[in-house]
Amino acid sequence: MNVSKLIDEIEAEQLKSDIPDFNVGDTISIHFRIIEGDKERIQVFTGVVIARKGRGISETISIYRIAYGSAMERVFPLHSPKVAKIEIVKLGKVRKSKLYYLRGVFGKKAKVQERIVLPGKKGARKEETGGKVDEIPESAEEVKGEEAQTPPAAEKTPEKKEDTSTPSTEE
Repeated sequence: MNVSKLIDEIEAEQLKSDIPDFNVGDTISIHFRIIEGDKERIQVFTGVVIARKGRGISETISIYRIAYGSAMERVFPLHSPKVAKIEIVKLGKVRKSKLYYLRGVFGKKAKVQERIVLPGKKGARKEETGGKVDEIPESAEEVKGEEAQTPPAAEKTPEKKEDTSTPSTEE
């Protein structure tokens, strides 16, 4: 057996399978195990993914966050046993693979545009739609058929209001 194949098999066993599908620009929460002395606790770090690097067992993500006026950036190994859980908070819409320009900006300039994904559209993920896709009528005839079944609203004629104000007298 080749040494590189043996290494690939060992790495494949260590890969996590519960990592959600997220991209650069998404806001995520990482639950990270921290060991302090004899105690172990979980710390949650929420921020924008500004970079994804590497593949396989060595894949890392850089998370950027501004809290209380100070900017923090932290790099997490994605398949580390210290990463307890990853949650997607918000989907971002960006056109770059690395968002390093966010490091120097504050306020509204540091915001990432939110991506809205409709169920059944191209790019919809199972997590976003909850695994369920609502039925969308495929033809315009089905929509017209549904409109014909609904009764029309009763038409109201506008009523004239009588002038109750006192007439003004000209002097």
